[in-house]
Amino acid sequence: MNKLIDEAYEALKHSYSPYSNIKIGAAVTGKSGRIYRGTNIENAAYGSTICAERVAIFKAISEGESDISAIAVTGDFDGFAYPCGACRQVMSEFMKKDAKVYVGNKNEEYKEYQLDDMIPFMFTHETKGKQE
Repeated sequence: MNKLIDEAYEALKHSYSPYSNIKIGAAVTGKSGRIYRGTNIENAAYGSTICAERVAIFKAISEGESDISAIAVTGDFDGFAYPCGACRQVMSEFMKKDAKVYVGNKNEEYKEYQLDDMIPFMFTHETKGKQE
């Protein structure tokens, strides 16, 4: 867990965020135990911007990781770096409901959740059409 959080803080250093000036770092780990880092990458065409969480997840998936068991997300501000809705949806696609989610802040404080705490009633290929 601490290694994953440390890797998220390391990823934060590579943020490309000249428009929002908000740096975000993320790290994920999968069944293999390998850690994949990501950072937010902004673009003048805002729709082309990508969040750190999705960068880390997509890197893992593109390298053949099929089961992401935990994610850590941190920012360079006092508040905790909670994933946005788009990132939560991607997380629900590639992580199990009981996967660990760690959110941190610039003071190296963090909180721990399970994915289903972050996104109840997940919409996935397994739940599509089966919601209550």
